[in-house]
Amino acid sequence: MIKITYPDIKPAIKRIEDTDKVFCLIRRKWFVLTPEEWVRQNFLLYLTEVLKYPRELISVEKEIKLSELKKRFDIVVYDQNAQPEIIIECKEMNEKLTDEVLNQVLRYNIKIRAWRVVITNGSNTIAFENIDGRIVELNNLERKTP
Repeated sequence: MIKITYPDIKPAIKRIEDTDKVFCLIRRKWFVLTPEEWVRQNFLLYLTEVLKYPRELISVEKEIKLSELKKRFDIVVYDQNAQPEIIIECKEMNEKLTDEVLNQVLRYNIKIRAWRVVITNGSNTIAFENIDGRIVELNNLERKTP
């Protein structure tokens, strides 16, 4: 399990037509504030403010096709060569990080082919890296190159 220290800065939230909305710093739009969106936006701040990933190297909620199924990944971080570095699956805070959650992101990664995989519910974060064909659990998410 990785200890995440979130930055002091918080996602922008406002009420629009009786609905709480949160501003996505990557998509540059307001979205309905769901429990999962709250985790996603805070994790994006962690990536950009703490780990210093450039915003232009992060993609959020993009559609991918797995066989005949259309799915959407939560977050993909690319390296300087536009190659997928990390795929991240976000769940709401009260959802446990189970094998099912890990299998979900691993299925998405068949298409994405990132060398690191992360699952988080905001409180708990688990990450794995492909090192010479072996999947190794990580104890931090420091930036590095394969």
